Amino acid sequence: MPLVSMNEFFPKAKANKFAVGQFNMNNLEFAQAIVEAGIELKSPFIFGVSEGALKYMGIEFTVAIAEAAAKKSGLPIALHLDHGSSFEVAMKCIRAGFSSVMFDGSHYDFEENIRLTKEVVKAAHAMGVSVEGELGTIGGVEDDISVDAENANLAKPEEAIRFYEETGVDCLAIAVGTAHGMYAGEPNIRFDIIQQVSRAIPVPVVLHGGSGVPDGMIIQAIAAGVGKINVNTENQVACTEAIRQVLLKDSKVYDPRKYLTPARKAMIDVVKSKMVLFGSSNQA
Repeated sequence: MPLVSMNEFFPKAKANKFAVGQFNMNNLEFAQAIVEAGIELKSPFIFGVSEGALKYMGIEFTVAIAEAAAKKSGLPIALHLDHGSSFEVAMKCIRAGFSSVMFDGSHYDFEENIRLTKEVVKAAHAMGVSVEGELGTIGGVEDDISVDAENANLAKPEEAIRFYEETGVDCLAIAVGTAHGMYAGEPNIRFDIIQQVSRAIPVPVVLHGGSGVPDGMIIQAIAAGVGKINVNTENQVACTEAIRQVLLKDSKVYDPRKYLTPARKAMIDVVKSKMVLFGSSNQA
């Protein structure tokens, strides 16, 4: 099966109140773990790729790995640019074979964010590619971007609704109290904002910063209208901890396969647990 737009599964997710996971692909082992979990649970999913990961892997390798995963699995898989910083980066990814892109204009003022997002939507939709927009500022650290908690701004429901109406994005990430990275305590998620926006627009709300959010809050967020949840840090932590355990146990290990195999297994377990929690298993 070829890579698909997120619109291949979003209408079903919205109607049936489940969420599709975006799991960031940082290298081959991440991709293998995510697709193996998807195959086992018959779940659609989204490969998220940040600009930092693109620089690390190279765009050609990134697309080739995702296409191989889609062909092997037969699952509906979207290859999605995460936090795209410009129209040019989004177009570069689309030309290379991405089936979905995010344009993150949240650091612009509201009107400029609408204007720039509309340009991306117009070009992407002409090529059958889905688009995620973002409103409000999500705290935490992702790649080289750091936003302090005091500088994170919650999305205003009335602005989020207008943003969708004017841009026509296929899903909308709104800042509701989550953050990138792991949490020191429990996040304070504004479920009322999610619900108010979700009831007014026909596309899913996106929850960024899904790593470390308590299961009960995830379930509540999905019930309120979240249809896409991003997970990256939990996989990174599981991967690194598995590698660390192998190397601490035996300092003579030098074959990367000896520590990357348990790392991949650890990530499979994380992704499977999220797919079950999100309700996306058996939805492919």
